[in-house]
Amino acid sequence: MQSHFNRHTQQVMTLAQGKTQFDGPAADPSIARSWLRCLQDYHLDPGQTMAPTVLEHARVLERREQLQQVLEIASGEMSSLYQQLAGDGHAVLLTDARGVILNSVTANSERKTFERAGLWLGADWSEACEGTNGIGTCLVERQALTIHQDEHFRGRHTGLTCSASPVFDCQGDLLAVLDVSSARQDVSRQSQFHTMALVNLSAKMIESCYFLRRFEGQWLLRFHLQAEYVGLFSEGLLAFDGEGRINAVNQSAMNLLGTRRAQLIGQPLEAFFDCRLDELAGRAGHGSSWPLRTHNGRALFAQVRGVARSQPQALTSSIGRLTSKQPPADIPANLCLGDVALQGEFRRALRVFERDVPLLINGETGTGKEAFAKAIHQASSRASHAFVALNCAAIPESLIESELFGYRGGSFTGARKEGMTGKLQQADGGTLFLDEIGDMPLALQTRLLRVLEERQVVPIGGTAQAVNVRIISATHRELGEHVANGSFREDLYYRLNGLVLNLPPLRERSDREQLLQHLLNEEAQGQPLRLDPDARQALLNHPWPGNVRQLRNVLRTLAALCDGERISLSDLPAEFRQRPSQPTPAHEQPLHAAERSALLSTLEQQHWHMSRAAEQLGISRNTLYRKLHKHGIERP
Repeated sequence: MQSHFNRHTQQVMTLAQGKTQFDGPAADPSIARSWLRCLQDYHLDPGQTMAPTVLEHARVLERREQLQQVLEIASGEMSSLYQQLAGDGHAVLLTDARGVILNSVTANSERKTFERAGLWLGADWSEACEGTNGIGTCLVERQALTIHQDEHFRGRHTGLTCSASPVFDCQGDLLAVLDVSSARQDVSRQSQFHTMALVNLSAKMIESCYFLRRFEGQWLLRFHLQAEYVGLFSEGLLAFDGEGRINAVNQSAMNLLGTRRAQLIGQPLEAFFDCRLDELAGRAGHGSSWPLRTHNGRALFAQVRGVARSQPQALTSSIGRLTSKQPPADIPANLCLGDVALQGEFRRALRVFERDVPLLINGETGTGKEAFAKAIHQASSRASHAFVALNCAAIPESLIESELFGYRGGSFTGARKEGMTGKLQQADGGTLFLDEIGDMPLALQTRLLRVLEERQVVPIGGTAQAVNVRIISATHRELGEHVANGSFREDLYYRLNGLVLNLPPLRERSDREQLLQHLLNEEAQGQPLRLDPDARQALLNHPWPGNVRQLRNVLRTLAALCDGERISLSDLPAEFRQRPSQPTPAHEQPLHAAERSALLSTLEQQHWHMSRAAEQLGISRNTLYRKLHKHGIERP
């Protein structure tokens, strides 16, 4: 190991002496630039074995609070990315714009491995601190990249392979970095093409979701060169006010319009598009894409989203609403409970909840447990008070205590002087929903049990304060097994399961057809869409392993791609049209789709210049042409 460090240090110092390297890591100009920055600007030592700098607990909490919306959006995307990578040997990380790790997803059995490599929550992986690495170098270069083993500056990091992609905000400023790191020695650089494609795709998804949430309820123009790409992650997004002046654009919009952000912001839409503002406004609510031409002759396809109408927000986007008949009077009108068994479960839950009996909701991932819990809260006498949700699996273990109980100002080194109110106090008078309760650390289980019994919460460093809160918890795990193996307290288990509710998976619900129609109407956004009978039946027959969440995503894609008013069987993804004779491994389809999306995105960025696209992707022109043929991609 020491000899490897010495060789790596010598390689770096050779570059420092001004000698050109025609082979090895520094043959890549971007790596050479980074190594020189580390030596000349940051004065780092490649042989130094010191562990990364880790921020104090309070500083990490502050940074998480500043990026709370991004963390919420990224949480599901990070979990999905981890699953698509088949999990083993990977850590999915999200950092802030300074390179500080704020969230991670990895297997518990591998957490120590990555911590030994320095990938701690709160660790500063900026290039100035840790030298050339995926996160830090991505921040400097402001583009997606892979740093493979010996390409790292520090010798202690040469066992890592990191693929990172930047996440930008609505003004083009760096918001975060999404990174996938592997500590396996058998990872080749070529194998990182798929990983990099997935990371880049996920980062773009986070960017788009952040943009859409940031301008929720405002005028929005969505456009692309091809109609079928409107509504997907590579679309151009342009937010504008009621007078037609542009407020914000994403990178894809600038690429498609061939202009810079500074030339767009504050300008009227009519200065760029061959369409009057009243014509654009009149298109709002029409789900299908329509032709839109720029003043310089570029043909696009577009959709317009109008300002939000004044209407109460739906209690649930996951469970949906009844469409063909009204639910019984004691069930919220916007909760889809055509399933008679679910109606009974809801009534029972509401009755015991009003008597302050804790509820425990069991169900597979994606069945709508949080939506069900929120509907119970909204139908109860506590509807006018807060409904506060905490996902125990989405928050790093070291931060759950502060998030749940809060802390008093000055209670530990670096704590904010005003302190922080925990979720329990935020829910005072209302309902606290604890999702994935099975992932709560044992030490916190003890504190939570004390709160439930004494009706008092003690913030870190503070004194006891009375709280009036009702608890609904949820899990997709078998808590009884966790109790048996000692990972979940038996007394807390019996305290939480006053009434156990079981949400059925989508494939077992008797109201699937009602739910399917409602979600289609919702995703069509006013467009009169209908499903052909064979397409409807194919969707109803699907097993839906991702449940309602997966159904919504599929319908959203179908609505975005539909040019007319009907969706036929041929419009459905291949997996719905026919059953393969041999099951396709779960990781192959996402990788195939991610590679195709990455190819299209890069080609569009480079305006279909093959040499530049191949160079950006890190492959030869011949390989690029083979991949285009493989995915059936033709130049427009």
